[in-house]
Amino acid sequence: MSRDFAEHLVTQWSEARPELDAAPMALVVRIMRVNALLSERLAKVLAAHGLSVWEFDMLATLRRNGPDGLSPKQLQREMLLSSGAMTHRIDRLEEAGLVERRPEPTDRRGTIVRLTPAGAKRVDPIIRDRFEDARQVLELLDPAQARAVSDGLRKLAIELQDGSW
Repeated sequence: MSRDFAEHLVTQWSEARPELDAAPMALVVRIMRVNALLSERLAKVLAAHGLSVWEFDMLATLRRNGPDGLSPKQLQREMLLSSGAMTHRIDRLEEAGLVERRPEPTDRRGTIVRLTPAGAKRVDPIIRDRFEDARQVLELLDPAQARAVSDGLRKLAIELQDGSW
């Protein structure tokens, strides 16, 4: 197996600052590098479909939550956005005919954002491509490695987002 950038980095830091334990940086750098590489793959797929990452994220969020749609507040929570950013994004996708606002059935003061048929038609093939890409990426690992990576990253994500560490 060839050396990766993380090994190079650890070697350099071990020589430059031998009093520091550079080994933990290898994992952090690898996580960041894999994130960057996967983000590049996603951006290429989305560019081929004429969508940005945020447009895809919003359309996919609505798609996986079902045909009833979500309130802007629910979308905001799902996507970790401010209300101003959410309003702007809904406006843009509504102008493109990919989402629609409807009155909230139980509270006329509220609104629900739903995918339009055009939005579903636009996002469904991309979702299929994303699932296939994930499958192909994970074929680089054997099943035990994939489970171990998933379990470890899950634990890190939970611990970091909870802030309990």
